[in-house]
Amino acid sequence: VKEPPRIHRLDESVVNRIAAGEVIQRPVSAVKELVENSLDASSTSISVLVKDGGLKLIQVSDDGHGIRYEDLPILCERHTTSKLSKYEDLQSIKSMGFRGEALASMTYVGHVTVTTITRGQLHGYRVSYRDGVMENEPKACAAVKGTQIVIENLFYNMIARRKTLQNSADDYTKIVDLLSRFAIHHIDVSFSCRKHGAARADVHSVATPSRLNAIRSVYGLLVAQNLIKIEASDNDPSSSVFEMDGFISNSNYVAKKTTMVLFINDRLVECTALKRALEVVYVATLPKASKPFIYMSITLPPEHVDVNVHPTKREVSLLNQEVIVEKMQSVVESVLRNSNESRTFQE
Repeated sequence: VKEPPRIHRLDESVVNRIAAGEVIQRPVSAVKELVENSLDASSTSISVLVKDGGLKLIQVSDDGHGIRYEDLPILCERHTTSKLSKYEDLQSIKSMGFRGEALASMTYVGHVTVTTITRGQLHGYRVSYRDGVMENEPKACAAVKGTQIVIENLFYNMIARRKTLQNSADDYTKIVDLLSRFAIHHIDVSFSCRKHGAARADVHSVATPSRLNAIRSVYGLLVAQNLIKIEASDNDPSSSVFEMDGFISNSNYVAKKTTMVLFINDRLVECTALKRALEVVYVATLPKASKPFIYMSITLPPEHVDVNVHPTKREVSLLNQEVIVEKMQSVVESVLRNSNESRTFQE
């Protein structure tokens, strides 16, 4: 009879690298985590610079409150965070980040350099990290308000993943798409995103009081002029408590694929059930070929949202999800049916 294999503890570095591969799946995951950190730091301006689809370089600069000098030694350790201190805090989390895994994960799969300055300091500090620890003591340097994080040579130690990503030219497109989504929701923050060496930014939005203006500047006039405003809310504790506002495309809008921008409690997420439900409404109400543009911002009590269900925080779990989706579906359906009286045809 063959002996059962012995169970042994994995080395700490192996554990960390496995976790890092789940959290930072591709360059756009790193950009999303860094931009969310910048938003948590009350930034009003966030700029992203990308080289080689993010594999060679990702640089995210913001004008937020910065990082304290005394926090720099543990900044990139796993599970170090300023967002929560005890498990109960997770029930009502309002910030984007909470696990303290994003920066740590980046240091296990790339070379990370942080430059930061806090208010009232005469100079900033620059420090490099590798495998969760500081490579050297923080060096004093000139810095502008806020934090700049640079990741170089992403996935340098994960050969298979690097090869699969090198063949795909769509990573920069994904990063542009991500920042476009942030720009139309966080309208009080200006965003920019450009390729290294390019003179023009591919995303350039300035703070504006009007959501429609933000959509116009990011997605273009053709999208903005074919949108209908929608609102819905419910305050029934037995079924669902939520508020939703947003814009959906009308019958004149024609596109080959659905664009669904969904924020739940200011967190950019995906909800397949809601997307499918709304696509069903459009197929039933409008001509078959056209796919909708949908922007929705849903606000729920924090304790009704479980944010801790996906390594990259891409999905969340909602209390009474079926009821909420059904109510949104019926609101969108009634708005579309009422707007269906006039059509414009191109000949």
